Amino acid sequence: MKFDFGLDFYKGKKVLVTGHTGFKGTWMCMMLVQAGAQVTGYALTPPTEPSVFALSGIEDKINSVVGDVRDLAHLQQVFDETEPEIVIHMAAQPIVRESYRNPVYTYEVNVMGTVNVLECVRTHACVRSFVNVTTDKVYLNREWEWGYRENEELNGYDPYSNSKSCSELVTSSYRNSFMNPADFDENTAERPAAVSTVRAGNVIGGGDFAADRIIPDCVRAVLSGQEIIVRNPYSTRPYQHVLEPVAVYLMLAARQCVEPAFAGCYNVGPDETDCYTTGEIVTLFCEKWNQRTGQNVTWRNEYDGGPHEAGFLKLDCAKLKRTFGWKPVWNVERAMEMIVEWTAAYSKGEDVAVVMERQTNAFLSGQKISV
Repeated sequence: MKFDFGLDFYKGKKVLVTGHTGFKGTWMCMMLVQAGAQVTGYALTPPTEPSVFALSGIEDKINSVVGDVRDLAHLQQVFDETEPEIVIHMAAQPIVRESYRNPVYTYEVNVMGTVNVLECVRTHACVRSFVNVTTDKVYLNREWEWGYRENEELNGYDPYSNSKSCSELVTSSYRNSFMNPADFDENTAERPAAVSTVRAGNVIGGGDFAADRIIPDCVRAVLSGQEIIVRNPYSTRPYQHVLEPVAVYLMLAARQCVEPAFAGCYNVGPDETDCYTTGEIVTLFCEKWNQRTGQNVTWRNEYDGGPHEAGFLKLDCAKLKRTFGWKPVWNVERAMEMIVEWTAAYSKGEDVAVVMERQTNAFLSGQKISV
């Protein structure tokens, strides 16, 4: 069966997004609203102030529920009331340094939160497709020069990375134990939900105000007229615009909803040429910002050692490309231009929701996925 991915698939679909008040969750909801989906978000209040969620105005366009994924009873109530067809799980404690400061909370949210969401998926036949969003950091990092593939060992080092490795294993167990299509007759009216995990590289984009992330650090510095301080310019990461993985999550959720055989584990990241050191990514930000504003922003290396973080990490995305004919739309240079455009608009008090809609449309117009 041929299936051409397009946002028109989501028109009228009931979609539940956990973690919708976060940076990536807000962009996800923006795209779904543009597609005409009936979106319910389930999350804590926005994790930053300011927040892209508030600035985007998306709360007025969806059913936004304040809730904690650790609260199974409340989560079940929301599933009962909204009867989602598609669930995308993005709620997480996502910061490596915060996971060192508060490991128990990190494991509670990232592991038991995933258990609770999966339990709701398991017990609600309305759900046809489930995607768990994880990270490139789930892999046992051997500092290889080549990208990690989906069949590599999972064993993140720090509490954040390890908790997301556990989230992957929990998802695999639920899939095998309760939602394995092989265990159900193909003619059964209520087949189980198709279940996938997607491991994304470092995501950047306009509106990220999180602590301990390099692009938000750059944005805070330029908005306050200060020099950018870089605590570790040597780590190499795969950087991609936030719309790249968001589009993949939606593509996969749609495809496996129609053809469950496509469920599985997938990496999503940029091409190899878009793996940058932290120092290189900051230099690129400075160049784009200076070109747009006429300012002369610079950065300074203040390497602090800090807690352990991987020095080199990238993904092999051949499976995603081979299976769906997918390829990245924007390279890192283009992504940085989008970040600078968003940030410049925000600094002038302009309506960033307009910027986000324009950027989403520009991204989708360049997306060519036919599988």
